[in-house]
Amino acid sequence: MTTSAASPEIARALTLGECTINVHDAGQGEPILLIHGSGPGVTAWANWRGVIPVLAQRARVVAPDMLGFGYTSCPPGMPLNVDAWVKQLTDLLDALDLPKVSVVGNSFGGAIALALAHRHPERVKRLVLMGAVGVSFPISEGLEKVWGYQPSLEAMRELIGVFAFDHRIITDDLVKMRYEASTRADVQQRFAALFPPPRQRGVEMLALPEAALRGITQQTLIIHGRDDRVIPLEVSERLLRLIPHADLHVFGECGHWVQIEKAGAFTRLISEFLLEEKK
Repeated sequence: MTTSAASPEIARALTLGECTINVHDAGQGEPILLIHGSGPGVTAWANWRGVIPVLAQRARVVAPDMLGFGYTSCPPGMPLNVDAWVKQLTDLLDALDLPKVSVVGNSFGGAIALALAHRHPERVKRLVLMGAVGVSFPISEGLEKVWGYQPSLEAMRELIGVFAFDHRIITDDLVKMRYEASTRADVQQRFAALFPPPRQRGVEMLALPEAALRGITQQTLIIHGRDDRVIPLEVSERLLRLIPHADLHVFGECGHWVQIEKAGAFTRLISEFLLEEKK
């Protein structure tokens, strides 16, 4: 994996059509695609920094900055929607010569993972959905705050408090780091354009019809924090009922940042699911 000396968030630049994708590509073996969430200033590395090094000991891990996020760039005015995000992933997999991968999607990334599995089932081996969007639900107050974020240190501190159950992790350094990420270059301008008000439309854009979810054939592991204030636990409970081959694991005393608040247990859980041979 190549990363920038200036920032571990900057990895390999891969040109796909009119876009340049920032993508982390680490390890060897069974390929796993990680799709990050939609928080302000998010990057693949910020989302998965505790997961990539561990999984890469046993697998090939591919984690791109999605269009509109991080250090990935695309032409101004390019429509960014589920069609564009799914095409980005299929083009990326083609460029890396990966015909089939297991996919881990966080929140927004969970919705894109489901859309990829629905539209291109031959490309997806297994699915992990963590705090995922994927069905229609009344937008939560927490998600409204995430997508409606306006940069300030105070707003970022409040937002991290929404993401995390354990507020002991909210340090001045963490708040400063995430705030600075949200104000780098044109990040906020791009972010504000992704999910404009009324933001319920963003939920509907990311939702799959129930019939499509019933048609998902992959073995699916659904993971959720019991105390998630961004995506309600009820969303994952509905996904469990709709996706035929699904299991649900709920972490108590955990918010939307499962991969951070329950890092060790989360990584062990997905490693076992994705990399252990099923009896």
